[in-house]
Amino acid sequence: MTTFVESAEPVVGDDIAAIDTLRRGLRRTPVLRAGLAWSVAFGLLWAGGRLAIPILVQLIIDRGFDDGFDRGYVYTASGVTLGIVLVVTTSALVAKLRMIRAAEQALFDLRVQGFRRVHDLSLADHNEQRRGELVSRVTSDVDTIARFLDWGALSWIIDLTLMVGVFVVMAFYSWQLTLVVLVLILVVLPVLRFLQRRQVRAYDLVRTRVGEVLGLTSETLGGAETVRSYGVADRMEGRLDVAIENEYHARMEAARYFSVLFAISDIYNAVTLVAVTVTLYVWGGSWGLSTGEIVAFLLLLGLLQIPLADLTEVLDQTQTALAGWHKVLVLLDREPAVTEPSNGAALPTGALTIDLRHVSFDYDDGVTVLDDVDVHISAAADVAIVGETGSGKTTFARLLVRLADPVSGVVELGGVDLSTVDADARRSAVRMVPQDGFLFDTTVRRNIGYGRAGADDAEVEAVVDSLGLRDWVATLPDGLDTEVGERGERLSVGERQLVALARAALADPGLLVLDEATSSVDPETEQVLASALEQLSVGRTTVAIAHRLSTAERAELVLVFDGGRLVEQGTHATLVGAGGRYAELYRSWELTTGTI
Repeated sequence: MTTFVESAEPVVGDDIAAIDTLRRGLRRTPVLRAGLAWSVAFGLLWAGGRLAIPILVQLIIDRGFDDGFDRGYVYTASGVTLGIVLVVTTSALVAKLRMIRAAEQALFDLRVQGFRRVHDLSLADHNEQRRGELVSRVTSDVDTIARFLDWGALSWIIDLTLMVGVFVVMAFYSWQLTLVVLVLILVVLPVLRFLQRRQVRAYDLVRTRVGEVLGLTSETLGGAETVRSYGVADRMEGRLDVAIENEYHARMEAARYFSVLFAISDIYNAVTLVAVTVTLYVWGGSWGLSTGEIVAFLLLLGLLQIPLADLTEVLDQTQTALAGWHKVLVLLDREPAVTEPSNGAALPTGALTIDLRHVSFDYDDGVTVLDDVDVHISAAADVAIVGETGSGKTTFARLLVRLADPVSGVVELGGVDLSTVDADARRSAVRMVPQDGFLFDTTVRRNIGYGRAGADDAEVEAVVDSLGLRDWVATLPDGLDTEVGERGERLSVGERQLVALARAALADPGLLVLDEATSSVDPETEQVLASALEQLSVGRTTVAIAHRLSTAERAELVLVFDGGRLVEQGTHATLVGAGGRYAELYRSWELTTGTI
C-alpha cells in the first residue's frame, strides 16, 4: 500500500498575490493587454445591455398597462428591448472572439518564452530539476491559463460590472431591499475569502504534484530499457503510485473547497430570495413600490444571482490559473545562465587557439567544480581531457562551448573573450558532440542538416562522403532518408554518433569538442568512427573528453584534472614517465581492461 507524502518543494499560498501575478503576467504578454482593452469595452456593453432589460420591463408594466393596454408604447418598448437583446448578444460574441484571439496569441508567446528560458537555465537547474517538471511549465501550467483566459477572465469583467450595476439600479428602486441584499453579501464575503485563500494553496499544490508526476513519468519512460533489463518495474511503479496518489490527494483537497463554494452559492441565492420576499410582504406596502418596480427588482436579483452562481466556477478556474501562472512566471523570472552580448564579436576563421586564464566554476550549492585552471592550447591541436568522474573535465568542455560561464577568470578562443562573442558566430565556430549522440525524431539526412542552417541535400551528401560514411549509409534501410525514431532509438549507439559527427562536420567548426565519441560502441563501428574522427579533426582544434585512455595515447596533448584542478599536462609518454596522477590513472586503466 502506498503512502501519502508531502513534497519537499515549498507550497506557495498566501504570498501568491492575485493582482501581482496578473500584473506580471500581463507585462509578459503585451498582446493580451491590447486585446483585453477591447474585450473590456464590449464586456461593459454586454453588461449594460443586460441591466437595461429589467428597466424596460418595469416601464412596459407601469406605463404600458397603467391605464389600460397602451399598444403603441408596449410594442415600441418591446422592440427596443429586442434590439438591446440583439446588441447584447452581438457584443458578447465579439468580446468572446477578441478575448480568445488575444489569449491564444498571448499563450503562444508565453510557451515560446518558457521554452527559451528552459534552454537558458543553468546546468545546475537542469541537474536538480526533473525534465518532466520543466515540461509541465510550458504545457499543463500554460493550459490552465488558457482555460481561464478563454472564459474566466471575461466572466470577471462582465460579472463585476453587472454586480455593481445591479446594486446601483436596485438602490434606485428601493434602497431598503438593496440593503437587505447587501447585508447578506457582506455576511458571506468573509467565508468566501477564507475559502479562497485556502483554495489557492490547494491549487498551487496540485500544479506541483502534476509536475512531479510528469517528471517521474518522463524519467520512467525514458529509462524503459533499463527498467526492464534490471527488473525494477515494480519499484518504479511503486514510486509512480506514490506520486499519483499525492496528486490525487491534492486534487481532492482542491475539489473539497470547490464543493463548499458551490453549496454556499446555492444557499446564498435561496436565502436572498426568501429574505427579499419576506421583506416585501412585511414592509413593502408602505414603500410605494409599483408592480413594475417589484418585478424589475426581482429580475435584477436574478441577474445578481447569475454572477454569484458563476462565482464558484470562476474562482475555481482563477485559482488554478493563478497557481499555474505563478509557476510559469517563476520560471521566466529566473536569470539566464548565459547572457548573450547584443553586438557580439566575431571569431577568427579556421582552427582556434584556446586560453583559459585562472578559470573557476561553482554550482549554486557552492561546490567547486573547477579551481583556478590556467592553460593554453595551440590551434589545430589534438587534445585529450582525462580524470576521474567528478574531476571537472566535462565542465571544462562545457565552458568551451559556453553552456556555462566561469564564476571567475576568462575563456578565450582565437584570442577573443568567449563571453563577448556573437551567439551565431560561436555556434558556427564551435561544436560539441555529446556522448549519447542525441538525434531528433526525423530522418538521418535532416539530422545531419541541423548542423548548419540553410544546408542543402548536396552539402549533406558531401559531408557524408568526406567522412567516409557512404558504405555505412548504404546499410541503412532507406539510406539518408531512414527515420531514426525518438532520440534516434532506431539506430545503434555507434550509428547515432556517426550522425552526430556528420552534423558537427557540416558546420565546419574551428573547434570540435568530443565527449568520447568512440565509447560504448562495437569494434566494427568504432573503426568507422575512428576513421570519421580522423577526417573530421584535420585543420581544426579538437578537444576530447577521454573516458578510455586509448584516446589519450593518440592525442598530441593530454590535460589531467583531479578534484577540479589541472594537475598535469603533456604528451602521453611524458606523463607516464613522470609517474604522477596520469601514470596512476593509466596503470589502473590497463589493469581494468586487461591490456597488461
